Order: sequence, then C-alpha cells, then structure tokens
Amino acid sequence: MAITTAASRLGTEAFANSSPVELRNRATKEEISIVISAVYRQILGNDYLMKSERLISAESLLRDGKITVRDFVGQVAKSELYKNKFFYNSFQTRVIELNYKHLLGRAPYDESEVVFHLDLYQEKGYDADIDSYIDSSEYEENFGENIVPYYRGFKTQTGQKTVGFSRMFQLYRGYANSDRAQLRGTTSHLAGELGRNSASTVVAPSGTGEGFTYVAPQRGVTPNSAFGGGGTFGKAGRLFRVEASKVFGAGYPSTRRVNQAVVIPYEQLSSYMQRVQKQGGKIASITPL
Repeated sequence: MAITTAASRLGTEAFANSSPVELRNRATKEEISIVISAVYRQILGNDYLMKSERLISAESLLRDGKITVRDFVGQVAKSELYKNKFFYNSFQTRVIELNYKHLLGRAPYDESEVVFHLDLYQEKGYDADIDSYIDSSEYEENFGENIVPYYRGFKTQTGQKTVGFSRMFQLYRGYANSDRAQLRGTTSHLAGELGRNSASTVVAPSGTGEGFTYVAPQRGVTPNSAFGGGGTFGKAGRLFRVEASKVFGAGYPSTRRVNQAVVIPYEQLSSYMQRVQKQGGKIASITPL
C-alpha cells in the first residue's frame, strides 16, 4: 500500500503500483534483459549508461544462469563504472547515503549507520563495505537472490522506520532525475539531520525558491526567507551548515576530504570553529540555511 496520496506531486507515482522486478525460473531473453536494465537503473541511480560501459562479462554470466541477481548487483556496485560515477568524486558520507539508496532502497536511519560504514571502509576496504549491504539480513529479507533492489521507503512495510520516508526525498529527486544531476552535488544530503537525529521536511522534486521546501544548489544563491516564508533572518537565530575536514572525531576516519557536517545557529559559529581547529581540522564550507 502506498504511503502517500500525493505520489504524482512528489514524483513517486511510478512506484505506487509497480511490482518488484524478479528473475524467475526459465526466464526468456527479453525478461532477462528487463532485469539487467532494472539493475543498472537502480544501482547507478538512473544515471545515463553508454553501451561501452556495460559489464558484458557479468551480464553473460547472469544470462547463462551462473550468477544470481544479487551477484550481478554486487558486481555492478564494485565495478570501476560505479566507482567513477559515485565513489571517486564524492565525499564519503555521500557515498554511504547512495549505497543505502542503491543497494537497500532506503535512506540511512541514524548517524550510527554512517559511522559503521566509515569504520568498515577504513578497516577492510571498499569491496568489504559493499558486501556488508548485499550480504545483510535486510537485503536477504527484502530482495533475496533474484529480486532487483527497489526504493522501499515509498511504501509502508514491516521494519521500515518512518523517518526513512522523509529522508528518501532528500536523496530521491524524481523519476527522471539521476543521482549525479542533483543540485546539492557530491556533498552529503543528510549529514545535518543525522547529526541532530531529526526528521526532514518532505521536499518535492521540483519547486521555486520560496518556502521551506526549497533545495538550494551546491553553489549559487541561497534563499534569505524564513522557514515559514515570511520575513528574513537577522544574524541572531540564523542557522548555518558547516562542513569540516580532517576532524579526528570518534568513528570518523581522516581518509577523505570532508567527514563531519553540522547545522548550528550563528551564535555558536565561533566556538565551533575554534573547537574544530583544536582537533586539527579545517572548515571546508559554511552555508546559511
């Protein structure tokens, strides 16, 4: 059952009545091709795929029945294709958000999930981190061996936390959008609210620069209206998103460029910046919200 009646406005109408794509026994060549296309669409975040980029060897193994859909998903997620699109040019917290979205069909529920994968990547490497999603009981219970992962957060179901619904709209920006074409770019979309352990407002895929549902680009004009749309913030009470690099905090390795992001009021900016510097870090960006 769909979780919202506003599916068309929120860009989730395509998922409202669709069934998961599954590779069944004795599937035809056409049915296998549909499964392969669905895997690429899901795991690559709807990004454009050139013919020369396809994983021909892995596709052949799937067509010949030598690997399962889960195996094929793993090979795509571990491929240089995936790394070039999402891993090499993104902050690590953003990579984790996308891994949750692509492989488990949901957004991270809390900061501990992000910390777990930061630590795992540092200790055991990229492939082991990808395996931790695909070999998890959550993946097994929802997709098994032959169902293509899909966006679970748009429907009510057992074990799905409510906070995951609103957070999915920070990661999902419409059926025609890709994960490499979003306005917020390669930085984390959820670091602030995960750090605060708060839920975000559901943000529609498109909109104007007015009101609290506006999503600003990574670079560009930042709206100066209050959350309610009326009046402007003075310095006092205004919120800022601060990204810090090389902060040696608990659970955060220093192997990537930015590993901490918080949302704080103007009055705390100075003390927070001083604390970051004492920890050996640097302020990467300060963005008014």
